[in-house]
Amino acid sequence: AHDFRRAATGKRRIVRAFLRRYHLLEMPEEWDQLTFDNHVHDANTKGRKTPTHLIMDAWIKGIRNLTVIYYNFVEPRAVQELIQASDIMGIDTRIGVEFKARYHDRYVEFIWEPIGLDGAQGMAAFLEEEPMRLLMHDGRAASAHMAKYVFGMLGQYNNAHRHDLSLLFGLELPEIAENEFLSFVAAGQPSLLHLAELVYKQMLPLMLARLPKLREEHAKGTAEEKEFIENLIRHMHGLHPELIMETYFTPEKNPGLENPDIPGNGPGVPEFLQTTPQELVTRLSTVRPLSRITLTLSGLRAEDVLELLHSCTGRITHLELFNLKNYAAGKMPHSKAIADLMFAINQGSAFALKRIIRGIIQECRTSAAAGHGDRCELLTGILRDIPKLQSYYAKMPLKTRIGSDSTSRSFRLFGMGFAFIESLPRSARKSIRDPKDFLRQVIPLRTDIDSQYTYSLPLREDLAPKQGLTRLIRKLPGFRFHGYAKTHSWFPRTPTTRYDAANGSIATLGGFQRHIPEQISLQPYEERSPKPDAFYMNTTLANALKVVIGVTLTLATFSFTQSWWFLAWFGAPIWFAITGLRNILQSVLGGGGLKRTPLLRWNDYVSWSRLCDSLLYTGISVPLLELVLRWGVLGQVFSITAVSDPVIFFTVISAANGLYIASHNMFRGLPKEAVIGNLFRSVLSIPLALVYSTILLWLVAVLKIEGGVPLLVAGSAIISKAASDTVAGIIEGFGDQNTNLRMRNWDYTYKLQQLFTCLARLEVLLPEEDISDMLGKDSEKQPRCGSEVAQLQQAIIVHALDLMYFWMYQPRARTMLVRILRQMTPDERAMFVSSQAVLTRAKEISRLFVDGIVGNNFSKPLAFFLDLHAEYLNDISRVSGLPVLPGKGQGSRGGGPEQGNAA
Repeated sequence: AHDFRRAATGKRRIVRAFLRRYHLLEMPEEWDQLTFDNHVHDANTKGRKTPTHLIMDAWIKGIRNLTVIYYNFVEPRAVQELIQASDIMGIDTRIGVEFKARYHDRYVEFIWEPIGLDGAQGMAAFLEEEPMRLLMHDGRAASAHMAKYVFGMLGQYNNAHRHDLSLLFGLELPEIAENEFLSFVAAGQPSLLHLAELVYKQMLPLMLARLPKLREEHAKGTAEEKEFIENLIRHMHGLHPELIMETYFTPEKNPGLENPDIPGNGPGVPEFLQTTPQELVTRLSTVRPLSRITLTLSGLRAEDVLELLHSCTGRITHLELFNLKNYAAGKMPHSKAIADLMFAINQGSAFALKRIIRGIIQECRTSAAAGHGDRCELLTGILRDIPKLQSYYAKMPLKTRIGSDSTSRSFRLFGMGFAFIESLPRSARKSIRDPKDFLRQVIPLRTDIDSQYTYSLPLREDLAPKQGLTRLIRKLPGFRFHGYAKTHSWFPRTPTTRYDAANGSIATLGGFQRHIPEQISLQPYEERSPKPDAFYMNTTLANALKVVIGVTLTLATFSFTQSWWFLAWFGAPIWFAITGLRNILQSVLGGGGLKRTPLLRWNDYVSWSRLCDSLLYTGISVPLLELVLRWGVLGQVFSITAVSDPVIFFTVISAANGLYIASHNMFRGLPKEAVIGNLFRSVLSIPLALVYSTILLWLVAVLKIEGGVPLLVAGSAIISKAASDTVAGIIEGFGDQNTNLRMRNWDYTYKLQQLFTCLARLEVLLPEEDISDMLGKDSEKQPRCGSEVAQLQQAIIVHALDLMYFWMYQPRARTMLVRILRQMTPDERAMFVSSQAVLTRAKEISRLFVDGIVGNNFSKPLAFFLDLHAEYLNDISRVSGLPVLPGKGQGSRGGGPEQGNAA
C-alpha cells in the first residue's frame, strides 16, 4: 500500500526507483513509444497467463501493440476476454492463428491474422460465419492429432524417463495419469512444455525433502562422496522444465514415437495437415480476404522462402524475421540471407534481386543439403520471372514480424516485448546500451523510424472563448499553431528492415524468469526477514517527524541569529505559517476556490503529506537563508542589509532560495516544469520583496516605531520568504489547477467514450425506439427487450452514476465538463444530457445498490444518490441549456423531477 501511494504521486525519482526494482524500462510521458510483440501465447495454448493477466503485464511493460497466437483454432471465450481487456488497457491487440502446411518432407508454419473486425462483437460474429466454423473445425482436428504425440510422450515418461530421472536424482517419482495432466493443462492445448513443467512440479518437493539427508551424508562422507553429492545438488539447482524437455522429450530420445515435424500419410492424419502452402494461403484468403499471412522462418533457408513467396503469389504479407525463442535455440541461422532477400524485394531493384537469387542458386548447387537438381531448376525459373515476383509486392511491400514466442514460463529466455530504441526516453536508451545490463538484448535487425508531430484544432473552436484573440496570435511569426493540440508519433518504415548485428535498432523489454529455488544448496536455507525501511513508516508518524525536524532547525537558527526575543521565539512559527498558509491556499484555489463543490470542505483539497514535506524543506532552508546568507555572508562579511542595499540584499536572498528550491525539487523527483517555475518564481519575488520592505519601512516611519528599522533588518529573511511564497502560491496554484483539469479531462474523456459507445449500440439494437424517452422510464414501463438491451441500460446507469460522482466530488470537474460540453456538437450534447435521465429511475437504481453494485457497504453511496441526483440533473440542465427529459422545462436548482426541473 505504501509503495502504491508513493508511486501514485508521480514523482520521477520515486517512479524510476520502482522501475529499477522491477527491471522495467522507463516509457515516455506522451506514451508514444514504439513497443510491440508480434508473437506471444496465453493460457489457452501453452502460456501461463490468462488473457487478462497477459494484457495487464503487457501494459505494465509499456507494450502498445500485441499479437496473441493460437494453434489451429481459437476459443470464442478467450477471444472475447482478450479483446475486452485490450480495450480497457488501451493496447492494440490482434489475434493470430498458427497453421501448418506440408512443404516437401516437413511442415512450414503460417500465422493468419484477420483484420478489419469491429472489436469483440465483430470477432464473435466472424467466428460464427460458416467458412470460419469449418476452418476452426479442421483446426481442432489437427490440434487433436498433434496432442496424440504429447500423450504418447506421457506414456514414454511413465515407462522409461521417469525411472531415469529417479535413478539420476535418487527420487521416487510417481506416474502421471492422463487426467492429472489434463487438469494441469487446464484451458490450454497439451504440449511438451506442459508435461515438462508438471514433471518438474512433482520433482521439486521431493528434491527439497531429500536435501537434509544429503547434507548429513556430505558432512560425514569421504572426498569422493562429497564430490558426488556436490555435483548432484548442483544438478538439482540447475534443473528446470526446459532442460527436462530438451533432454528427454525429443524425437531422438523417443524413436518409437512418430515425429510430429515430419508429415505422415497414415489413416489417422487429418486431411488438414496434408494441405500444401498454396492451398492453405488460398483458403485463408477466401475465409477472410482482409487479413495478414505471416510465414514463420524456423528452420527455413533463403531458397525455401523465395520458393514460398513465388508459389503463394503474393498472399504471404509478412515474414517473421525474428523469433526470440527460435533465435536463441539456433533455429534461425539463415536470418541474414532471408532479410537481404526481403530488402531486395521491397526496394524494387531488379539488379539487387537478381544478384541475390543467383547467389541462392549457386549455394543450392554447391550445398549437399540444398536438395536435388529440380530444386535448382525451380529457382532458375524464378530468376527468369523476376518482374512477376516484384509485381506481387509492388504496391504492398513485404513486411516484418518480430516476436518473442513468449509463454511466460522460460527460465533462460527474455520475456515478451520489444521496443524501437530511439522511441524511448534517454534513460531507457542509456540502460539498453549499457553493457552491464544483461536483462536487455539488442536484436540484430535495423528498421528506420520517422518522427511525426500532428497539430489538431479543437472540435468546436468557434465556441471557445477569446477565439478572436487566438486568431490574431496565430498571425504572428512562430505562433501559427497557437491553440492547436500537439501530438507526437513514431512510424516504422518496415520496407527498410535489414539484418544489422552491429547497429540494431530494436531491443527486448523483458528480463529472465528467476524461479530456481534458493533452498537447493548445501547450506541450510534461512528465510530472510525484510529489513526495516523508513519509507514504510506510518504516514502520520513520518509527517510528524518531518515537522519536528523542520521546527527544530528553524528554532535553533532564529535563537542564534536574533537578539529580539519576539523573533527568537516566534520567527519559526511565522516562517512555518507562511509556508503552511501558502500550501493550503494554493490547494484550495487549484481545486476550485470559491466555485468548488459544496460537498467538499477546504481540507479535503489539502495533501497533508505534501504540506509536511514543504515544512521539512522550508525548515532546512532557514539555516541557509537566515544564518549563512543574511546573518553571515551579507551581514557579517559585506555589511549589506535590507535597509542599506535592498536591491542587492533581496536579489541574493531570492536567488539562493530559488536555487535551493529547484535543487530539492529535483531531488524529490518533481517535474521539470516545477523546477523551472521555481527558478522563475525567484525572479518575480525580488520586486515583490522590495515592495513589502518599502511598505514596512513606510509604516515604521508613519507610526514612528522606535527601533523599527533594526527590527526590519533582523526580519528581512522573513520578508523575502513571504514574497517568495506569495509568488509561489499563485504559480503553483495555477499548476494545481491545470493538474486537476488534466485529470478530469482524462476521467471525462474515458467515461464519455464508454457512455457514447453504449448509447450507439442501443440505437442500433432499437432503431424504432426513441432512446432519449426510453432512458427516462423505469424498466417496467418499457417494451420487452432482449438481455443485451437490459445490460446496456445498466451500463448506462453505471456511467451516469460515475459522471454524477465526478461532478459532485472531483476537483475542477465542473469546469472541465462545461468546457467539454462547449466542444460537443449539438447532437452529442443532446444525447449526453438525455442519457442522464436514467438517474430518475430511483427505485431501479436503489435495487442495484442493494444487490451489491458497489459491494456490501452501500448505505452511504445509496444516500448520496437519493439525496443529490435531482440537484445534479438540475445542474446538468442549467449548464447545457437543455432539458434532461424531453418535454420538460428547466426547473430551479434543488427541485425534483416531478417539479418540471428538466430532470
